[in-house]
Amino acid sequence: MNHVLCGLAANAALPFELVDRLISVADTDIAESLAGRADLSHEQAVALASQIGESAVRLAYEGRLTAADVDPVARPQAALALLDEGAGDLEWARLLAADPEVERREKLASCPGLPSAVREMLATDPDVRVVAELALWTTADMAARLARHPHAEVRRAVAANEATPPDVLAMLITGEGLPPAERCLVCDGEETPFVHDARCSRLDCDLRSGASCAGSHESTVLEMAELALQNPATPVEAVVRFADHPSMLLRCRLAARPDLPPEVGARLADDPVPGVRADLAGNPAIDDALIRTLATDRGHDVQRRLAYNPRVPLDVLSCLAGAVKIGPTLLPRIAAASPTEVKELSRSSNPAVRMLLAERRDLPAEIRDALAADPDAKVVKSIAPHPGLLETQLRSMVERHGVRVVAKVATNPDAPSALLEDLTSEVPPAARTA
Repeated sequence: MNHVLCGLAANAALPFELVDRLISVADTDIAESLAGRADLSHEQAVALASQIGESAVRLAYEGRLTAADVDPVARPQAALALLDEGAGDLEWARLLAADPEVERREKLASCPGLPSAVREMLATDPDVRVVAELALWTTADMAARLARHPHAEVRRAVAANEATPPDVLAMLITGEGLPPAERCLVCDGEETPFVHDARCSRLDCDLRSGASCAGSHESTVLEMAELALQNPATPVEAVVRFADHPSMLLRCRLAARPDLPPEVGARLADDPVPGVRADLAGNPAIDDALIRTLATDRGHDVQRRLAYNPRVPLDVLSCLAGAVKIGPTLLPRIAAASPTEVKELSRSSNPAVRMLLAERRDLPAEIRDALAADPDAKVVKSIAPHPGLLETQLRSMVERHGVRVVAKVATNPDAPSALLEDLTSEVPPAARTA
C-alpha cells in the first residue's frame, strides 16, 4: 500500500486534475479512497471502475454509476449493487437469476422490486440459501407461499420478514395449518440425532452454533420462534404462549415486545431469570405499577435497564440514581423532562440526580450556572462541557475540584485558548515504567 497516495486520494482539497492522475495509477487501495470522494465526477467514476474493476461495487452504491455504465456479464457484482439500490436494469435480474454462482443468486434474492417471474425462479432455486434469502425480503404473497416450504430454513426466514401476513406468522409459531417441515440445514448434511459442537474445528462446516436436529429440526424451530417474536407483524395473541416457555431467550424476546399485555408482563416480572426481568424493565410498554415493582428488583441489570426506560417516573428514577451506577449519560427520561421537571431535578438533594440532569446540553442559563457551582465534583464534571459557560466559571470548577474535572472542562466548546493552555499544567504526569 502506498500510504502517501492513499492519503492524497482521500484529501478533499486535492485538485480535480490530480484526481484524474491518481485514477490512472490507482491500485485497489487508492481506488477505495477515490471511490469515497464527494467531488468525484461521473466521468471519473466510470474511468475508475474501468481501471480497477473491484471499485465498481462501491461506486454503484455511492450513486456514481448508472445502469448504462455497467455490463452485467462483465461486472455482475456492480449490477447487483445497482439492483439493490433500485437503480439497475430489471432485465439484468432474469440473467442473474440463472447465474452459476450461488452467492450472486443469493444477493439477487435480497434485491427490492424484482419482477414476479424472477421471484418465481428464485423460489424454486436448487440451493436453499437462495430461497431462504428470498423469503426474508419478498412480498407478502410470496412469503405466505414459502411458509409452506418443506425446508425449515426457508420457514425461519419467512418468520423474520415483516411483510409476512400476521396469520401466517401465527401459523409458523403454532404449527397449526402447516405441514411439518421435512428438512433443515442440520439433517441435510448430518446423520441425526446431531448436535453441533460449539468448538467445531471443521473448516468446511457452516452450521450455526448450537444447531441440532433429532428429527424435528429443533434448533431451527426455536430460532424461527425467536425471529417471529421479534417481528412486529406477529400478532401478540400468538406469542403470549411463550411466557412460560423453557427457553430463556424466547421469554426475553417476549418481555421486550412493545405490544406486551399487562397481565403477561406481570407474569414475566416473576420470572426466575434476571435477564428476562431486565428486558421487561427496559420495555416502554410496561405500565406504572409494573415499573414500581421492578424498581425494587435487585436482580442483575434490572434496575439499570429500568433507568433507561423512557417512561420511568422521575420519582422512581431519582431512587434508581442512588441505587444503580448509571454513570455520566443522558437518560431518555431526563432528555424528555419538561421545564418544570428540569427545575425540580436541579433542586434534588441527591447529587446523582443532579449529575444526570447536567448531561443535558440545552439547560436554561440559570440552571446551568447553578449546576456549574455545585459542590459535588461529579455534577460539575457532567455540566463542564455545557456551552455558554464563562471562563471564570470554568476556572472556578478547576480551582474547586482539580484533576477530577479538568478533562471535561477542556472539552467545553467555549473554553478560551488561555484556559486550555493553563489546563495542561493540571494534568498529572504519566507514570514512569521500569
